[in-house]
Amino acid sequence: MTRRSRTGVHRILEYLGSSVLDVAAAEGDLDAEVTGVHIHDPADEPLVPPGALVLGVGVVGARQLRDLLGAAEPGAALVVKHPVEVDDEVRAVARRTRTPVLGLNRSASWSHVAALIRSMLDEDGPEAPDDPPDDLFTLANAVCALLDAPITIEDRACRVLAYSERQDEADAPRVETILGRQVPEHLRQLMDRLGTYRELYKSREPVYIQHGDIHRTAVAVRSGDEILGSIWAVTREELSPARKRALADAATIVAMRLLRIRAGADTRRRLRTELLSTVLAGGAQAVEAAGRLGVSGGCLCVLAAQLVPEAEHEDPVRAESERQRFGDALALHLGTIHPRSAAALIGSVAYAILPAPAAGDAGQRAVRVAEDFLHRVGHRYAANIGVGLSAAGLIEVARSRADADRALRVLRSRRASGAVAAYPAVQFESLLLQLGDLAAAEGQRPRGPYQLLLEHDAGHGSDLAGTLRAYLEAFGDVVSAAAAMEVHANTFRYRLKRAVEVSGIELNDHRARLHVMLQMEIFTPPPRDRDVSW
Repeated sequence: MTRRSRTGVHRILEYLGSSVLDVAAAEGDLDAEVTGVHIHDPADEPLVPPGALVLGVGVVGARQLRDLLGAAEPGAALVVKHPVEVDDEVRAVARRTRTPVLGLNRSASWSHVAALIRSMLDEDGPEAPDDPPDDLFTLANAVCALLDAPITIEDRACRVLAYSERQDEADAPRVETILGRQVPEHLRQLMDRLGTYRELYKSREPVYIQHGDIHRTAVAVRSGDEILGSIWAVTREELSPARKRALADAATIVAMRLLRIRAGADTRRRLRTELLSTVLAGGAQAVEAAGRLGVSGGCLCVLAAQLVPEAEHEDPVRAESERQRFGDALALHLGTIHPRSAAALIGSVAYAILPAPAAGDAGQRAVRVAEDFLHRVGHRYAANIGVGLSAAGLIEVARSRADADRALRVLRSRRASGAVAAYPAVQFESLLLQLGDLAAAEGQRPRGPYQLLLEHDAGHGSDLAGTLRAYLEAFGDVVSAAAAMEVHANTFRYRLKRAVEVSGIELNDHRARLHVMLQMEIFTPPPRDRDVSW
């Protein structure tokens, strides 16, 4: 059974905790319902609609605060980073517009805060499960009271799902973990090197951990043999047997809650994925699916984003979690720019559909959006994004997706990282890859001059094929080609002469040059050491 719950400013304050968010000026209704999260751009006209929780990114000083508050509609709330300059004039404007001002911890991430609040609003929507998301926080506080120690509940990917009160009593790494809502990367790497997680996940009892000034007692949260997460308590010494039992019992209760929450989240994610897959496939059902996703029916563009293989974690669970987080980050980024966009992880690729103002400019605008996203997440994710051609409507979205896939494949073939490619810019490379697929499917092999060069190289340990390639790529400039091969120009001329003799190629015939160059692209052999014998 589902219900509609109400998310007010006061509940968001409780959810994030006073160490992250507090009240700087309580001039409005803290119980007013929050219906959406809006990010303020100082370059735009101030816009604070009713029911909005506005993140005042870049708002500093009392003057900027007053200007933004002056544009607020009653029922909104404003968040700015500390230090918050609240003077009498600010309070007067806040009182007139009935807009509370909240202060965000200076170390907190705007993107994390936006994601957490949007997640909370989604959980409290029309299809929210009976178990509220803050049920885990209630459990964390209960365990905190039992153990007399600050508690965090974390998932398998070391993200903080809930935390208890009294975090101000904890050490600096715990505070950093709470603010970032995940275990800091440097601490996670240390735990990996020391085998802490391996020890924790092997044991069915609480484990006492000490690394320098860090003292913890942790227990794995399990469902059978599956690790769902863990509970971490800041303790200066090992727990008594009774408290160890209490912590182990709490892990069982947390496991049941996590399974329920995961089921609800998986259902919503699966629905979004199925709807987006339907839109990308085109067909009669695409219109209805696009309507349920809220996607515009005008000019559209498809993005295909994927983590590079080297960026994926060896642990399959962690790798899948990273892909999901990457897909969620893309959806969050696009949602702040294009309200009528949609994104979801389908397999290992995160696809997105963007509305575009006009077919002529849609592709370039999508490239800029993709580049901006990679720039913002580049410190955390190594990924590539392919951009499809603009689609005039839903009927052409399937083609735009195919183009995006082809562009992404070209980036993979280049072993690129952090790159964006629009299909028109890589069309020729994509066609060559498709020709290679066709040749492989039909069992085709190189023929003619290129075949003779490859056979000679294989039998003599030479690199005549590489010599001819360098010559053709340099447009017949022997000096440039010799420099690329790192040999003297006279040596290069001799090798080129041998290549012509062995292959019989007519270098003055443009069709012969095109023929061999295409074969070189389609049937490229493994790279050979240039220190070859002659």
